[in-house]
Amino acid sequence: QVVLVSGHLDSWDVGQGAMDDGGGVFISWEALSLIKDLGLRPKRTLRLVLWVGEEQGGIGAEQYYQLHKENISNFDIVMESDEGTFKPSGLGFTGSAKARDIVKEIMTLLQPINVTDVYDDADGTDINYWMRDGVPGASLRDYLSKYFWFHHSQGDTMTVQDPNQMNLCAAVWTVVSYVIADMEEMLPR
Repeated sequence: QVVLVSGHLDSWDVGQGAMDDGGGVFISWEALSLIKDLGLRPKRTLRLVLWVGEEQGGIGAEQYYQLHKENISNFDIVMESDEGTFKPSGLGFTGSAKARDIVKEIMTLLQPINVTDVYDDADGTDINYWMRDGVPGASLRDYLSKYFWFHHSQGDTMTVQDPNQMNLCAAVWTVVSYVIADMEEMLPR
């Protein structure tokens, strides 16, 4: 059984892609690194996927889906961060009402950093195939007020990234992915 965390490598032709979507890649990598460094071993596999070709129609995600869809019942949740890594506000979620209730309970663990909201509908080109077929999906939600200042521009460089805000995003990704991976049962479909 798999909990998939992801971001995509798609620097745009005029920028470095540090925010879109290097930030999503970083927090996904960091989540798994933190879990490993803490010596935690969840019941399910945590799988990091760094998608390619998202801007070219999601061809990397489609290929991955085609290669793994026969095991779709083993995918517990698919998570993608692709809206920057500014100060997080919560999690977008697509799934059953019972699964949403569980995710809301998990998000209460993030009260100390004031990131507890669960929004309707996860977003993510790279996880849409899975969600369409009934796998629960999650996407990081953050304060997007500056996102389109840098999106697909020459300004999308490392200077846009705030290490403190990225750490908060990584904390959300770490807690959610680990708790779901370590639950007794998979999220209800």
